Amino acid sequence: MHLAADELAFAYPGRPVLDGVSVRVASGTRLGVVGENGTGKSTLLHVLAGDLTPSRGDVRRAGELAVVEQELHVAPGQTVGDLVATTLTGLRAVATELDAAARDFDHESGDLETLTEILARAEHLAVWDADRRVDVALSRLGACRDRDRELATLSVGERFRVRLACRLAERADLLLLDEPTNHLDASGIDFLTGELVAWRGGVVMVTHDRQLLDDVATEILDLDPSMDGRPVLYGQPGYLAYRFAKNQALHRWRQRYRAERKRADKLAEVLDASYEGLSDEWRPPKGSQKHRRATRARIHVKAADRQIQKLEADAVEVPVPPLQLRFPELPAMSPGWDPSAPVVEVRSPRVDGGPGAAARLDLPGTRFALPPSGRLLVTGANGSGKSTFLAALAGTVPLARGHRSLADGARLGVVGQEGPDLGREARDRTGFEEYAREALGLLDAGRLDPQHLVPVAFLGLLTEDDLERPLRELSAGQRRRFDLARALLAAPHLLLLDEPTNHLSIDLVDELTQALRVTPAAVVVATHDRRTREDLADWPELRLDA
Repeated sequence: MHLAADELAFAYPGRPVLDGVSVRVASGTRLGVVGENGTGKSTLLHVLAGDLTPSRGDVRRAGELAVVEQELHVAPGQTVGDLVATTLTGLRAVATELDAAARDFDHESGDLETLTEILARAEHLAVWDADRRVDVALSRLGACRDRDRELATLSVGERFRVRLACRLAERADLLLLDEPTNHLDASGIDFLTGELVAWRGGVVMVTHDRQLLDDVATEILDLDPSMDGRPVLYGQPGYLAYRFAKNQALHRWRQRYRAERKRADKLAEVLDASYEGLSDEWRPPKGSQKHRRATRARIHVKAADRQIQKLEADAVEVPVPPLQLRFPELPAMSPGWDPSAPVVEVRSPRVDGGPGAAARLDLPGTRFALPPSGRLLVTGANGSGKSTFLAALAGTVPLARGHRSLADGARLGVVGQEGPDLGREARDRTGFEEYAREALGLLDAGRLDPQHLVPVAFLGLLTEDDLERPLRELSAGQRRRFDLARALLAAPHLLLLDEPTNHLSIDLVDELTQALRVTPAAVVVATHDRRTREDLADWPELRLDA
């Protein structure tokens, strides 16, 4: 057993996050952790890794531990080579230990069991193949292979891929992954999937990737509230089996809750009628046996009171239900538009890279026009220009060649792959404050029709409590939900979504996919998510690596 945790609880100041979490991870166990944003998935990984101390419960670990977080915080001057060297140093230490043990082994009096253990450890880690394994992982994941490149000059996704490659090459006994497919293309996901299925130790992975759950997970731990308020472990592998079991449980929960509420309402009516009857008895007509009638009324009321007390004792205590997306009715066009004219059009776009670098996007002789209510699915490997193409459509990058035009008065909603780079002042504002500030800015710029403002609390993406908290306190998934809410603020005619499923819960991914299929607005989605590509397979597709 590489990991055992019992009845874990954890709370940030004034905000409980985890309660009653128990897990077991042995060799061959690949535990998928799912749940709504803010339910504590990343926090659970930190508790399991020992970075956070639980307020209740304990964690026991055995063997080497490797963690890959969503964001890699780097030291000044730290390079790709530094991460690789750290990985290889640990593996080479095992090889050195084995060489020394074999060299010094006394065949007459030596401890053969100890030598065998060191040999087994070296074979498990494949220490003689470490250098090649690191290079293969970097290459297959599309990570930077320039050992002199400073990590601070890489994007969040590029740093993540370097760290992931190094961790996979280490072959730890216990691997903890936080959203491992967020920054990978199809080729990288295929490589990761193969590595995880063949992993000889235990794996715990927080993920929204429904296909990864199907392909890899042997168990699924759902941190969403259940009828008894505790997390649920689904032991049958596969996303569809999990989805079916959860839907059945939610159906039973809601059905019993409705029955309990119906009984409570009926008894409340009886109680009200009984008290009303008792009140009328204080001045009864003469000769009406008022004492006897009042006694009967009081007995009737007491019986109703006892029924109410019994109902309350047996009632289902229902936690706050998971948020459900309420996607707004977005417009396809504004009055006066020509239905045959495109909302946005680009011709032969080229976006240059930095000095001496190749072009980030170069599509000579290409014309792309998206009509009202149009759809487009953009696919391609990392580095093929998907994000740059969406930025060209949005008009946020200068074109070195080509032309872009946007329908007069067209409103855009944009969700970037890594979200906006908020300054310190913005991070200290609450969600309500930042949303209001964004609305005023759009209004002053003439890019917001007050009649079409979408209130942030209406969307069901974040609770009011979350919106009252500073943005810096929100989880990565909650910030992603806020980015989506901000894109919908002005009721856009055109939605440009770059990897929209990143960091979102799988329930919300299902709801968002369905909403995007039926919204009247035009939609462009760039995604590596395999299940999302299947869901949108009937959309026109632009492959940038073809």
